[in-house]
Amino acid sequence: MEDKKITFVEHLEELRARIIKSVILIIIVSGVMYTLADKILSYLVRPVGGTLVFISPAEAFVTNIKIALFGGLFLSSPFILFQIWQFISQGLRKSERKYVLIFGPVSFIFFMIGIGFGYFVIVPIGLKFLLGFATDFLIPMITISKYISFIGTMTFAFGIVFQLPLAMLFLAKIGIVTPTFLSQKRRHAIVIIFIVGALLTPPDVITQCLMAGPLILLYELGILFSKLARK
Repeated sequence: MEDKKITFVEHLEELRARIIKSVILIIIVSGVMYTLADKILSYLVRPVGGTLVFISPAEAFVTNIKIALFGGLFLSSPFILFQIWQFISQGLRKSERKYVLIFGPVSFIFFMIGIGFGYFVIVPIGLKFLLGFATDFLIPMITISKYISFIGTMTFAFGIVFQLPLAMLFLAKIGIVTPTFLSQKRRHAIVIIFIVGALLTPPDVITQCLMAGPLILLYELGILFSKLARK
C-alpha cells in the first residue's frame, strides 16, 4: 500500500490545528498555575536567599503571570512534544512512522533531563558567578521579574537543546544525515553552538560557555548515536 501524499496546504492546516490545540492547553494550564504562583515563587527564590524586590507597581503581578506561563509550558510539554512528533510523522514514509512511537516518549525524557540540568546545575553556577561581582559598595538588588525570566529562559533553553542528540539520531535513522557528514561539519556546528549560546543566555561569556559546553558534548553524543543507528 502506497503512502498517502499530503499537499503543502494540508501540511499548513495540520500545523495550524496542532498549534491551536497546544496554545489552548497552555492557556488552560497557565490559568490553573496562576492560582499557585505564590507557592511556586516561594520555592524559586530560595537560591538567592528568599528575598527579591520589585521596582514598579505592576512588576509583581506580571511576575505571577510569567510563573503561570512557564508552569503552563512545563506541564503542557508532554502534549506539545506529542503534537510536534505527530506533525513530523505526517512527512514520513509509512515504514518510518514507527520511529515516532519510540522517539516521542524518549524526547520527553530528554526534555525533563535538560530542564533538571538547567535548574539544578547551570542556574546555581550562573547565579554564583553573576552575584560574585558584589562588593561592599556594590550591593545586588535582583528584581523578581528579571530573576524569573533568567530561571525560566535557562531551564527551558536546556530542555530544548537536550533534544539535539535525539534529533541527530532520528535524522540518521531515516537516512537524511550520516555520521561522516556530522563529523565533517563539527567545526561549523561548534560555531553555531556558541552563537546559540549567546542568543539564549545573558550577555556574558561564562553563561554562554555554560550553555555551549554541554551542547558540544550533546553534539558528540548525537554523532555516537547516529553511528549506532547506522550499524
